[in-house]
Amino acid sequence: MTNNIPYKIFLSEEELPKQWHNIRAVMKELPDPFLNPATLEPCTADDLRAVFCDELVAQELNTTDLYIDIPQEIRDFYKMYRPSPVVRAYNLEKRLGTPAKIYYKFEGQNTSGSHKLNSAAAQVYYAKQQGLTHLTTETGAGQWGTALAMACAFYGVDLNVFMVKVSAEQKPQRKAVIQTYGASVTPSPSNTTEIGRKILAENPGTGGSLGCAISEAMEVALKTDNCRYVLGSVLNHVLVHQTIIGQEAKAALDKYGIQPDMIIGCAGGGSNLGGLISPFMEGKIKGENDIEFIAVEPASCPSLTRGRYALDFGDTGQTTPLMRMYTLGSGFMPSPNHAGGLRYHGMSPIISKLYHDGYLTARSVEQTKVFDAATVFAQSEGTLPAPESSHAIRVAIDEALKCKETGEEKTILFGLTGTGFFDMTAYTAYLDGTMTDYIPTDEDLQKGFDSLPQQG
Repeated sequence: MTNNIPYKIFLSEEELPKQWHNIRAVMKELPDPFLNPATLEPCTADDLRAVFCDELVAQELNTTDLYIDIPQEIRDFYKMYRPSPVVRAYNLEKRLGTPAKIYYKFEGQNTSGSHKLNSAAAQVYYAKQQGLTHLTTETGAGQWGTALAMACAFYGVDLNVFMVKVSAEQKPQRKAVIQTYGASVTPSPSNTTEIGRKILAENPGTGGSLGCAISEAMEVALKTDNCRYVLGSVLNHVLVHQTIIGQEAKAALDKYGIQPDMIIGCAGGGSNLGGLISPFMEGKIKGENDIEFIAVEPASCPSLTRGRYALDFGDTGQTTPLMRMYTLGSGFMPSPNHAGGLRYHGMSPIISKLYHDGYLTARSVEQTKVFDAATVFAQSEGTLPAPESSHAIRVAIDEALKCKETGEEKTILFGLTGTGFFDMTAYTAYLDGTMTDYIPTDEDLQKGFDSLPQQG
């Protein structure tokens, strides 16, 4: 070690944040409000309460409070696996021969294997407080479904998970973990819902998408007594919950006077990226820092780098409110790449607005290059990273190698959102040389754009 910086920087239990951070309170221009697709008027709280828990609706619409108190019961839940460490990647730096200083915020220290439990615990707590007995959700790679199943088991709430079909097929062990925690799992699209049957009729043999699974979960929620739908990314309140990541990271780095030059996160729906950057982004908006923020997405599902900033539905069945975001169109069907958590057609309205206004940049990477980076990281740092997280690792390595060429001593922070122990099918394909890189053509993307609402 050098400069007296430990390998792992931990906060104490007493230093666990007591509030979440709400970046919308300092944004110079807010994201456009959600629109009711029937009236094209901004959604009211009453519009959203049919689908979401009351407290989550309040958080979703809150644009004024910079901090939102974390109930003590949720903080007590967090203490089972938080605070999580900021790790100095000394061994990776040495392997790369870079003068860059590389840090990562590690969110894989719970059974779900990812950051998703941060919002799952909060959402199920509020559902329980409201007296709800049933929840429905979607999951892509399975991290969100696992986290929500864990939280539902803890609070005694029934859960039905619609899991993207290709992920359910690639990761039967993940499905088994979700079921172990008492939730039911339905591969999506399925024949159990009207929208699922419609999607299957229009796309025979499809491996599904997060948009499909969202549609099915919402349909069941609306038809089930004392039930609500919960979402693991994209929405404002989910990003708020995930700011526990960024606040811990900032507090840990502040202990040693460390200021990142660059913060990198993988981006599917935007929750982990938004959570990691939020307290640092406040400083950039206020002119207090000049940190470079980079969102990294799959080349196979490039909503930021090749999408359109438009009004769109959040689901394939076109039942959600309209959101202005970077999107490939709710009708876009991504290829079955191995980063299941990043196979969403749109991006968080908050992340989209920050990107649109120039506060962050975006890159897309092919999955073989992602797994090249994942392997280097695993061999250097000893942790097997999730494919989603490895998108951030890829760009962190690329930037560290640029520093090697230029001699710059940049400080890089990235989000290690989870572990890859349920992703061995993907690692096997990479190691066997059977993994391929699919990059959609302009014609492929146009099919999704054709599904955009005309008023978009």
